[in-house]
Amino acid sequence: MSRTRSRLWIAGVLLVAAALLLYRSGKPLWKPMADRATGQRTVETVLRDLGPAAEARMKPHFDKASVPFPPSRLALLGFKAEKRLEVWAGAADGPWRHVRDYPVLAASGRPGPKLREGDGRVPEGVYRIELLNPQSRYHLSLRLDYPNAFDRAQAATEGRTSLGGDIYIHGGAVSIGCLAMGDEAVEELFVLAARTGLPNVRVILAPADLRAESASGGLVREPGWVGELYAIIRAELQPFR
Repeated sequence: MSRTRSRLWIAGVLLVAAALLLYRSGKPLWKPMADRATGQRTVETVLRDLGPAAEARMKPHFDKASVPFPPSRLALLGFKAEKRLEVWAGAADGPWRHVRDYPVLAASGRPGPKLREGDGRVPEGVYRIELLNPQSRYHLSLRLDYPNAFDRAQAATEGRTSLGGDIYIHGGAVSIGCLAMGDEAVEELFVLAARTGLPNVRVILAPADLRAESASGGLVREPGWVGELYAIIRAELQPFR
């Protein structure tokens, strides 16, 4: 056996022996791809890379409203007819203060609450943000907890089973059943929700700004329980004046 072949043979034996020792120790022989640097974003990397600029854009609005950043609590009010998302914030034991408005760039569907998967409607009701998605196809997104308890109760009464889901506030300017806010706006909303803490964020989605008396004329009257829903939304909007 030549000297070169002998060295290769010895190296191969050593590699096999090392692999056997690792196998018996229970340690992995290599790192799985998911553990390597893939460039995929996380909530933490979004806050690190996009957070400072987003916070700098938001801070003047919070200063003007006399609300510290991040706030103790946050409310996002979405009005479908007006295509507007209002941001309100405040201390835990203080009044709500209006911080700023964002235009909704796109939202689909006819007026009225979302009833089933595929109807293209934006939900109407009182929701929470249950997830921040840093790897959205629409830059960033915040997922709502639709269907909520009210949605499920009405569906059970009517025998509806396919209610749909995956309703987001997201970036970009196109949407089916969600609220498209544009990339810069969703960066601010994403960072704001993360800094505030998801348990301290509520979202009210209404067919129109029900704080105005003129909003009553364009509301749908079906299904039969929609009046109850709109009464709930009106009551929830009372502190935001």
